[in-house]
Amino acid sequence: MKPNPNAVSSSIVTRNIADITGDNGNVYEAIAVISKRANQLSVKLKEELNDKLAEFASTVDNLEEVFENREQIEVSKQYERMPKPTSLAIEEFLQGKIYYNTPEPEEIQIPRELF
Repeated sequence: MKPNPNAVSSSIVTRNIADITGDNGNVYEAIAVISKRANQLSVKLKEELNDKLAEFASTVDNLEEVFENREQIEVSKQYERMPKPTSLAIEEFLQGKIYYNTPEPEEIQIPRELF
C-alpha cells in the first residue's frame, strides 16, 4: 500500500484526540501504532530519496556537474515539500488503512527468569 502524499496536508493540522483513540479508546496504543507506521514510511521515503540521489553520484568532475547539481537540488526540494511521515501515518490510521493486532493478556509470554 503506497501512501498518497498529495492527499495529505503538509501543514500543521489540529486533531481531535477522540478520533485518534480509535475503537478501543486507548490513546497510547493508537500513538504507538501511528509512530511505528511513521517509522516504516520514513525508512521507505529515505530509501527512495537515496536511490534517486545515487543517480547523480559521480566520481569524475566535469562541466555538467553544475547542471546535475540543480537536478539533485530539485529532487531534494520535492521530497522536502512532501508531507511528513507522521502526517501520512495519522491519515492512514484515521482512514482505517493500518492493520494492527493487540495480543490478549494471556497470549503474552513472560520469561521464567523474571519470576
